[in-house]
Amino acid sequence: MRTPKRLALMPILLLLGVTGCSSPVTTGEAAQTPASTPVVKVNEKAAALVPAAVKSKGTLVFAMDASYAPFEFFDTDNTTITGFDANFSDAVAAAMGLKSQKVNTNFAAILPGLQAGKYDIGNSNFTITPEREKTVDFVPFMKSGSGLGVKKGNPENLSMDFASLCGHHVAAQTGTVQALTDLPELTAKCVSAGKPAIDVQLFATQNDANLALSSGRVDALMADSVGVAYQGEQSNGAFELVSGPLYKPSELGIALPKGSPLIPAVTEAVNGLIKDGTYAAIAKTWKLPVETLMTPGA
Repeated sequence: MRTPKRLALMPILLLLGVTGCSSPVTTGEAAQTPASTPVVKVNEKAAALVPAAVKSKGTLVFAMDASYAPFEFFDTDNTTITGFDANFSDAVAAAMGLKSQKVNTNFAAILPGLQAGKYDIGNSNFTITPEREKTVDFVPFMKSGSGLGVKKGNPENLSMDFASLCGHHVAAQTGTVQALTDLPELTAKCVSAGKPAIDVQLFATQNDANLALSSGRVDALMADSVGVAYQGEQSNGAFELVSGPLYKPSELGIALPKGSPLIPAVTEAVNGLIKDGTYAAIAKTWKLPVETLMTPGA
């Protein structure tokens, strides 16, 4: 079952936004780099839950794919990983009385890397799905859905209605929920309706998918709506997010190895950051829609 696979946060209200942001496009854009992560006080409850072995090491290793702005991407020095997930990872570690080490790796390799013990935590805009919950545990902290990126002005009149996508070339990043679930579902609907299948084209990074769209090799791309909107704004008019309802809104979460002893401490740290406003402040810095954020319950 899904519920016991995720440790519950404090009571929260989850609302779905209708706009979002996304990853950097390979068009030489200069993403707006904000100030560093806000100063975070140690959450004594979270720190007390940190396993002794981790406490003695003093550092948490976070894996992320730095090709997905505004969540994680390389700063102008092409070395420093920045973005919402990067800042939030720093804050989570600080709340636990630890330092953070951010490691860039291919998105599809993060969850297997967690299982293999290469990283402590995966924080790379992960949609929580039953399939993923079979191999890792999640601490949820946001809600979003899939969005469709199209050429400026939407000349093909595409939308999340499957019928409009049948027979078109649509890109996605390998290993994402869009590649694994959303596009296969939409393609099956096309075939069932007697229409041409969607030509799904997968790319190793979101940057590659963005470039395929901006260069005309595909008609559209699917990714997290927040990413698509942000990346579209940074693309110098190459593409934009289609307006309208998102596809399959779902929770996003921090991933940990199944049964990790870090889960209680991470959960307490995330709760505290939501409660004290640090989480909302980081989200505001990166212009994330407030409707996608978790807020403390009454």
